[in-house]
Formats: sequence, structure tokens, C-alpha cells
Amino acid sequence: MSDTPAQAPEPSKKTPEPSGVDLARVALRAAKEQARARGDAAQQKKQARRGGLRSGARADGRDPMALGAAINRLLTERGWETPAAVGGVMGRWPQIVGEDLAKHCVPQRYDEDERVLTVQCDSTAWATQLRLLAPQLVARLNEDLGHGTVRLLKVQGPGGPARRYGPLRAPGSTGPGDTYG
Repeated sequence: MSDTPAQAPEPSKKTPEPSGVDLARVALRAAKEQARARGDAAQQKKQARRGGLRSGARADGRDPMALGAAINRLLTERGWETPAAVGGVMGRWPQIVGEDLAKHCVPQRYDEDERVLTVQCDSTAWATQLRLLAPQLVARLNEDLGHGTVRLLKVQGPGGPARRYGPLRAPGSTGPGDTYG
């Protein structure tokens, strides 16, 4: 025999098997979650069938509606679809024309009656570049907004210095602004 005491084998660190009660709790929790999900889906279907939330017994114009639906309804009722779409394009101008061109050319206004988008450039060189790219930009804008929304891209060069009218002005001269644009 040896002098060392005999060591008892260490119990293995296993997770205890779930008992029947634990399994029942897990199954009950899963069943409740599934029932809640089915109930939510049924409630949404029921609201969609009857026209959403209501303020009274029957649907009328005072019933609450989602914000997106209210905005779309307002745009449609007032006929603002095209100006709103063009406003969205002005907000996404760098993604439409590219970062480099967007640094030097900025959309100014959109004339809905004439379907003309006016763009101002910070130099005559960029204005010339934009005039050359105008047909491709009009096609890209019409893809995004719908056919015929933008008929013409009007490109403006940089604004000249403020015109000063004074006693030393030559007759017939338009001032320093006649060399710009």
C-alpha cells in the first residue's frame, strides 16, 4: 500500500437533466408566446378589415390614421406629389449627380408648370460641364421621378458682383455684370 490517501473520483460537472415540471414550464411559455403572436396578427387583420382604428361606431374622417398615410393623403388631396418628389431629389442631389458635381452645382428651384429644374454652378467651367451632361441628368431624374417630370435643365453660371449704379456710369453700359454668365 502506498502512503498517499486514496482520492475519491470527482463528480462530473454535468448540467442536471430538466425534470418534467421544468419541461412543462418551458412548453407553457412557448405556447403562450405563440398564442400572443397569433392574437396580435388576428387583431391587425381585424383592424385592417374594418379600416383601422375608429373614433366611433362607424368610420368617418375623424378617425386616427398612421402618420405616413396622413401625409400621403394630404399630398394627394392638394396635388403636391410632383413638388414633393422633386424636393426629395433636391435632398438627394449628391447621390443623383455624384459628389464631385454636387460640390459645384446646386439645384435652386423647380417650375412645375414648365417642368424646368434650375441649377446654379459656382463657376462657368462647371456650368459648361453641366450643360454637356444635361440630357443624361434629365433622363436620370425622369427615371427617378416618373417620365416627363423634368423636361429641361436650366443651368446658371455664377452670379457676378453686385451692380453699383452711380454718377460715373457710362451711358448704355449694363455695369460690371455684363461679362458674367
